[in-house]
Amino acid sequence: MSLSRVNASAATLTKNRTEDSIVPNSGMCVTCVDGCIGMCEIGKSAYRGHEVIYPQPFGVITTAAEKVYPVDYSHFNIMGGVVGAKGIEADSDKAVFPNVDLEVKFGHDNGLKFRLPWIIPGIGSTDIAKNNWEGLAIGTALAGTGLTIGENVVGMDVESVIKDGRVVDTVDLKRRVNLFKDNQIDGYGAIIVQANVEDTRLGTQEYAISELGVDVVELKWGQGAKNIGGEVKVRDLKKAQMLYKRGYVVLPNPTDPNVIKAFERGAFKEFERHSRVGMVTEESFDARVEELRKAGAKYIFLKSGAYRPYALAQAIKYASKNKLDLLTIDGAGGGTGMSPWRMMNEWGMPPVELHTLTYQYAKRLADRGEHVPAICFAGGFTFEDQIFKGLAMGAPFVKLIGMARSPIAAAMVGKTIGKTIDEHQLPVYVERFGTTKDEIFVTAADLRQELGNDEFEKLPTGAIGLYTYYERLAQGLRQLMAGSRKFALEYMTRDDLAALTPEAADISGITYVMDVDKDLVNEVLDA
Repeated sequence: MSLSRVNASAATLTKNRTEDSIVPNSGMCVTCVDGCIGMCEIGKSAYRGHEVIYPQPFGVITTAAEKVYPVDYSHFNIMGGVVGAKGIEADSDKAVFPNVDLEVKFGHDNGLKFRLPWIIPGIGSTDIAKNNWEGLAIGTALAGTGLTIGENVVGMDVESVIKDGRVVDTVDLKRRVNLFKDNQIDGYGAIIVQANVEDTRLGTQEYAISELGVDVVELKWGQGAKNIGGEVKVRDLKKAQMLYKRGYVVLPNPTDPNVIKAFERGAFKEFERHSRVGMVTEESFDARVEELRKAGAKYIFLKSGAYRPYALAQAIKYASKNKLDLLTIDGAGGGTGMSPWRMMNEWGMPPVELHTLTYQYAKRLADRGEHVPAICFAGGFTFEDQIFKGLAMGAPFVKLIGMARSPIAAAMVGKTIGKTIDEHQLPVYVERFGTTKDEIFVTAADLRQELGNDEFEKLPTGAIGLYTYYERLAQGLRQLMAGSRKFALEYMTRDDLAALTPEAADISGITYVMDVDKDLVNEVLDA
């Protein structure tokens, strides 16, 4: 069985000529014909070269891997029973799913409080994030969860004011922070500012703390989609030159006269902007955490990608030693921007394996009495059943689930529906629910009552879309938890899951489904 798709993908706008007859290991058509125009990835690479490394069309998509892993979260099922209730009185009139408490508090002082146990863990300078930020920020604030401003936002902002290599004013970062803070309710949720190598050099987090009133910052060790720095495409020559002068790796060199001439005559239409890879040492990590605390950061997070186990151990140990407030572990396969497509598919530790190792390493530290920060699992989560499984897989250490692509999708759909309402061009699929915001969005009545008519009318439909998606996830998660008789997140355990195959059981340490409750079964039957 082939686990990967090679040489043809909707992500790269390529396809095989003979789709039913391809060579699995190369992805090539069985008969590669002289005269073919080159629809496959090899063929397209013959005339567009390095452009075909990345998913397309740039700027209007989010992307995730097509690779099918031998074990994934679908290889586990949620267990339930008929006895008792934890976190509520075992009374059928009280133990109803709307009473499941999804609120989570974490941080060194439990000062961070989320109404729902998930977070958007870092979307930065890509167009897909910038163009949907209004919906993402306001929707997240209304829902009372977390949103992370990802890497390179300051560096990519043409209106940023940078003096002596340090940022002193911004437009984009300020807008992103304030869109959340201006809509935050009763202190729930958080806006987090992330930093990579370039952001650290620019002093982005210090600026966010001192000038924008940001309490939470996050250090970045990559993501599940790639093991290199972030990249975007730039279609404007002057912007490419600005980024080059700010110290980014820009390809081809936008200051080279020959490159400028080639761009102006249309030989290529976009530059690539790349970030550098970080060089982590324990000493430099400790020093950076101390710098951020002195700068006034109240809470410090770390996000690590799908790196090898040694890097995972470093992340957990350094986070423990420095008493960080949240550690996000992002499994392979995801992506919100323009990660290299083959890298997205073929690099990194898959989620189940990476999350299992995270649990094992965290437990080793906890068993020795060492600090274990709150942990967030990320890597392909989209619906309530997966959220439940992730929380259970990492219990009791995992407090949050990270999702980026699905919240972006919800915000984009909400935004699009708003446009079609304004243009009186609603598709039939949507129009069957009505022709106004109040009729189409099922949460509109609740939001209108909570915010008042004037504030509700100001809401972008992207924000309503995200809020409504979150409402669905919350009700679905409450139903699953009630069925497992767990009425608060603190009562979830790994025993709430069963592995459906011996391989899944062996990898994860979750009990094989045929062995679940074996001792209890014997007690009942042999009584």
